[in-house]
Amino acid sequence: MQIKSRVICLLLCSCYMSFSGANTEQLHVQLDNNLEPLMQKVVEWRHDLHQYPELSNREFKTSKKVENHLRSLGLEVRTGIAHTGVVAILKGGKPGPMVALRADMDGLPVTEMTGLSFASKETNTYNGQDVGVMHACGHDAHVAILMGVAEFLTSVRDELSGSVMFIFQPAEEGAPTGEGGGAKLMLEEGIWESNKPDVIFGLHVTNAPHGIIGYREGAFMAASDAWKFTIKGRQAHGSTPWDSIDPVMVAFQIGNNIQTIVSRKLNLTESPAVISVGSIHGGVRSNIIPDVVEMEGTIRTFDPAIREKIFVEMRTIAETTAAMAGATVEVLLPNGDNYPVTFNNADLTQRVLPTLRNVVGKDMVIRSGRSMGAEDFSFFAQQVPGFYFYLGVNKIGADLSSTAGNHSPLFTIDDSALPVGVKALTHLTVDYLNGAL
Repeated sequence: MQIKSRVICLLLCSCYMSFSGANTEQLHVQLDNNLEPLMQKVVEWRHDLHQYPELSNREFKTSKKVENHLRSLGLEVRTGIAHTGVVAILKGGKPGPMVALRADMDGLPVTEMTGLSFASKETNTYNGQDVGVMHACGHDAHVAILMGVAEFLTSVRDELSGSVMFIFQPAEEGAPTGEGGGAKLMLEEGIWESNKPDVIFGLHVTNAPHGIIGYREGAFMAASDAWKFTIKGRQAHGSTPWDSIDPVMVAFQIGNNIQTIVSRKLNLTESPAVISVGSIHGGVRSNIIPDVVEMEGTIRTFDPAIREKIFVEMRTIAETTAAMAGATVEVLLPNGDNYPVTFNNADLTQRVLPTLRNVVGKDMVIRSGRSMGAEDFSFFAQQVPGFYFYLGVNKIGADLSSTAGNHSPLFTIDDSALPVGVKALTHLTVDYLNGAL
């Protein structure tokens, strides 16, 4: 009796797997047949989003555009999450797991210099400064791609065994000073309390060969910690520096000294690390030595022990360097929220690789090195198995040494690479839900 039951079970499983494989392949073909008109919409959406970018936690028009599209598809939509976030649920025709797909929506305080016909001319205020606004990191592509994925998956919902959560996230680049935001706040506000996905997928367009997919299992992108030192001295006339306690000189010395942490204090054979100074502000005139200088920067690490060592060393250097000059220093370390390491689940990574190779070919799926960039997708991937990958969006044959990278005012995206993003996220979702990976 037990043998007979086992045989029946194996036959049923075999039939299910065969059906799932056939069903997923049919859906792949259906996407290919509908890809051209769908991509016309995706490109149009991206150009509009690119022309009218919005800063973190201010993505009002962007989120409304997303909301209107998702509602037009008949999806269950929640808005106003973590200020401007949008979440929608697609329920498939059959029971099964839930896949989450995430796109970030915010632009950057960068003045665009691409010369594109749809270049941004938007301006805004960021941390008290007047700035240009640009989708210099490609989030316009992320939003448009996911809108396209949502449209296709909705059209085949009866063939899906499970459900899909579409997450359009604000403030990936970091919330303004004094505000919470991003993935962390979306989770704190309970987007997964009643609908927790089984896995989450996401992508990032980048300055890489056209259509290439880059991935890495385990630690993929670094943890990120902002820091800020406020150095207080004594103001004096520039002609009599001996009357001052010069915070500008202290800032120079601290900036030089903290670089010795990575070069002389850390065993970099264990794990890489980066300390950078991003801004120094002080003074109002060429002939006045100011009384205060503020300097800020970022720390990137993969190892928690190295992160803590850097914190200790930076604090010691800042305080002792200031004290030697007779100045004082206020240390904010970390300054605000940090991003943990973006970690790709090893088992999930191995399972998705055949799907990605089917999309672009084996030679176009590349195991990449670890990146010192940071991503708050990491918060999602801490709670459920996650897989995050890069999509190369340079023009075919472009020289990487002469193309601008993310966060540059010259960063551009070749629209003809975007179908790879739509296909990759769609295939991953379909294959996972219907048991083909």
